[in-house]
Amino acid sequence: MQRQDSREAPLFGEEEDMSLRNSKIRHPLVSFFHLFFRTSAILVYLLCEVFSSRFIVCVVTIILLLSCDFWTVKNVSGRLLVGLRWWNQVDDNGSSRWIFESRKGHRAAVTSSAESRLFWLGLIVCPIFWILFVFSTIFSFNIKWLAVVVMGLVLQWANLYGYVRCKVGGKSDLRNVAKNYLGVQIFKQAMKKTERL
Repeated sequence: MQRQDSREAPLFGEEEDMSLRNSKIRHPLVSFFHLFFRTSAILVYLLCEVFSSRFIVCVVTIILLLSCDFWTVKNVSGRLLVGLRWWNQVDDNGSSRWIFESRKGHRAAVTSSAESRLFWLGLIVCPIFWILFVFSTIFSFNIKWLAVVVMGLVLQWANLYGYVRCKVGGKSDLRNVAKNYLGVQIFKQAMKKTERL
């Protein structure tokens, strides 16, 4: 796994007008589609049997929405909203390597905090829904929907994992990052308690 500097491959939107940098949401269309495909897939899953009795039409619609969401988040909204991207590259000898990239330096401050919150909120909340759908499908013995909800979970979890790796660093082990974070939080809490005494 490799983490690259964005100087090697420019990110989308780096040449944008400076006047747009002052607004809260600089990419309204990207922000809309970042959430549209995700929420549409969830809503179609929840309401499909109410509006249509055709199982195949529902499945195809949900899979198309999930695929559009995966592509949009991975290739467009991640780059524009938070300055992160990831991909898999196959070398000439056939070896596969994952590349995680983030915007660095003065360009890192270009991202809007509102867009960043919107991106991470959509990226984290929607897989939680699909986890709930997997359990509800299993416990209700509605096995015909299991493939759909597993696909929803896998596609959305893959994007979440890729962007978390971009955020914390492509070479670092996520377990070590979590341990370090928890250790720092415990240390801060302990220091607050000793300051009160």
